[in-house]
Amino acid sequence: MNDLVEQVLSYLRGIWRKRWYAMALAWLVCVIGWIGVLKLPDQYEVSAKAFVDTQTILRPLLQGLTVEVNPDTQVGLIMKTLLTRPNLEQIAHKAGLDNQIQDLEAKERWLDKLQNKINLVGSGREKENLYTITYEDRDPQFAKRVVESALAVFESNLVGGNQQDSAAAQRFLDEQIADYEVRLLEAEDRLKAFKLKNAGLMPSEGQNYNARLQQYAGDLSTGRLELSQAENRRNSLQQQIAQALQQQLRGDGEVVALPIDQRIQSLEQNLDELLIKFTAKHPDVNILKQTIADLKKQREQERLRYAASLAESGNGGSRAQNVNTVYQQLKVRLAEEEANVASLRVRVDEYQRRYRELQSQVSVLPQIEAELAALNRDYEGTRKKYDELVSRRESVKLSQEAERSKQEIRFKILDPPRAPLKPTGPNRLLLMTAVLGAGLAAGIGLAFLVAQLWPTFDSRFSLKQIADIPVFGSVSAVLPPAVVSRERRMAIVYVGLVGVLVLVYAGLIVVDRVGFQ
Repeated sequence: MNDLVEQVLSYLRGIWRKRWYAMALAWLVCVIGWIGVLKLPDQYEVSAKAFVDTQTILRPLLQGLTVEVNPDTQVGLIMKTLLTRPNLEQIAHKAGLDNQIQDLEAKERWLDKLQNKINLVGSGREKENLYTITYEDRDPQFAKRVVESALAVFESNLVGGNQQDSAAAQRFLDEQIADYEVRLLEAEDRLKAFKLKNAGLMPSEGQNYNARLQQYAGDLSTGRLELSQAENRRNSLQQQIAQALQQQLRGDGEVVALPIDQRIQSLEQNLDELLIKFTAKHPDVNILKQTIADLKKQREQERLRYAASLAESGNGGSRAQNVNTVYQQLKVRLAEEEANVASLRVRVDEYQRRYRELQSQVSVLPQIEAELAALNRDYEGTRKKYDELVSRRESVKLSQEAERSKQEIRFKILDPPRAPLKPTGPNRLLLMTAVLGAGLAAGIGLAFLVAQLWPTFDSRFSLKQIADIPVFGSVSAVLPPAVVSRERRMAIVYVGLVGVLVLVYAGLIVVDRVGFQ
């Protein structure tokens, strides 16, 4: 530890011996440095604060009606791209650099300078959207124009960028809508031509071939059932009328004989004779049986006509009158039922015709239905896409109107840029202090270096360390009074020079505080 202290003291004594070297270099560095600091041009910093309101009342009202864009993300992106080359060229143009600089190389240097010196800082708080733009230059008016230009470009990018994007989107949508409109008309023409070509073969609304076939089969089955029921009712009425006529034909319980009865009786006798000669399957026997059956039918008809004539004449007494009344009622009902049967038969025939016609088209109609479904699918898909494009175009138009009204994103300058009256830089106090420290450090370093280049044995420790021999003692030098006096005067001069250096530093600080502002 003692050796270390002795070594440090030795270094300090060496520096003190070469102190004039330190003083000369310190003064040289400080004078040159301070002159350089004083010649530095003043810098004027201009700043402005702007507020971007993305939480307007119009946003929730237009939600779902306009193109959804996150305004916070949009503002952040514009903030990051403000210092891109195109924006810097706009700022330089608005600030008037185009009139001052014609050289392309000088203009590029100015653009690089703007990019490095323009500072855009956000508030750092979420959703506060408070931004500060600063710029520093030796010309306060130019600095103000730069900040104003940066604010103008920032605002135009917020509003104009959206409008340009919306305009481009609307142009694209207009082109697509025109294209799909042509497609829609072509699809309509194809569908119309197909329906005209296959008129009468088109499926019913919401029904395909199988559904129509099942419907016609069901209609035919229902019609046949109703016709069968109507025929049964008609036959029943005919039987009732026949019974009523039989009662009408009986006088006092005896059946009235007609001339045709004799022919029937004669033919039945002939039939008996033939059956004796031939079998029941003989052609003559069959012919005779058919003739007898026809005559019996004719006899029934003659009896009916005869009974009807009696009923119309009113003959036959009170019993005949009762039978006549029943007959007339049955006759009316029979006429109604005959008309119903005829109507149902026509309906059944029509159902059967439709059913057979549809069955005959079994190889045609499914193909027609498939082609029609394809055409409808193409038409509906095109129309759906067309309607969607029209809806989106309306959304873009509404977004443009909202942007034009400046209600979607509001840009407000809270603190406009002002040209400062006092410079904000450079910080001469700090620089002069740094120069003073650098001068003193350089002087001390030079003195130490010279002392090391030309060493002196100023103590027993240094002699022992260099010679590596034992040192038994030392003799102190006794200086004459004149030498001591001279050393004191030189020390006072040295301290005075150091004081003058400090006073010069202080004076420069005062001058900087008073004169340069």
